[in-house]
Amino acid sequence: MLVGHIQEITRHPVKSFTGEQVQKTKVMDYGLYGDRSHAFKGKNGKFLTITQVPEMVRYQAAFSGEEALDQYPEIQVKTPSGNVLTWGEGAFQEEMERLLKQEAEPVVYHPAHIPLGAIEEENILLVSDASIGELTKLWGKELDGRRFRQNLIISLVNKTPFLEEQWFGKRILIGNEVELEIKRHCERCMIITVDPSDSHRDPSLLKTVVKERGNHFGVYASVMQTGEIRVGDQVFLKD
Repeated sequence: MLVGHIQEITRHPVKSFTGEQVQKTKVMDYGLYGDRSHAFKGKNGKFLTITQVPEMVRYQAAFSGEEALDQYPEIQVKTPSGNVLTWGEGAFQEEMERLLKQEAEPVVYHPAHIPLGAIEEENILLVSDASIGELTKLWGKELDGRRFRQNLIISLVNKTPFLEEQWFGKRILIGNEVELEIKRHCERCMIITVDPSDSHRDPSLLKTVVKERGNHFGVYASVMQTGEIRVGDQVFLKD
């Protein structure tokens, strides 16, 4: 059954940086190609994220070349001041020291394998356009979808808010190749309170999600069949 099409594809080359919207990408066993492939860990061995350093969200990371399975394309990072730096170069390291204000270890995972933890709790996070629209009404303010750090936005044929929550335990087919199994709710945390444009916190959004949605927004999915997806691909719910 046709349920919609892919409206947006977003991957985050650097964990907790703002990601990049792409027109097409490979879907790997772990999720979108290169998603959360680069990260920083603190002295305690845990990932440094927006939770500890909200300003991380003001840095935007993007791959600057074609996807390859032996090594990643170069990552370009746009800073809040508008400078564009390259992951690993001296100027980037200096910028990160100023940003993180602590001893931090840069981590890079192989293109063929990124562990859970770097990729949150499941392979892919998706939401629907109807759900974003309904939450905007519930919150009563303009909503920047980047707050939710989803990988896919599905434009639904049936514009029923939170329809994707009825797909738990079922599979969706994207285009002709990629198959995902919808697993469970995404339980939200303070990260959604951080505005990606200026890192300002507004706790009222999380309070709205807790009150109106039981602290759930978006659904997690596991990759069952790899392949390539494109914006505009049709999405089918399998029987």
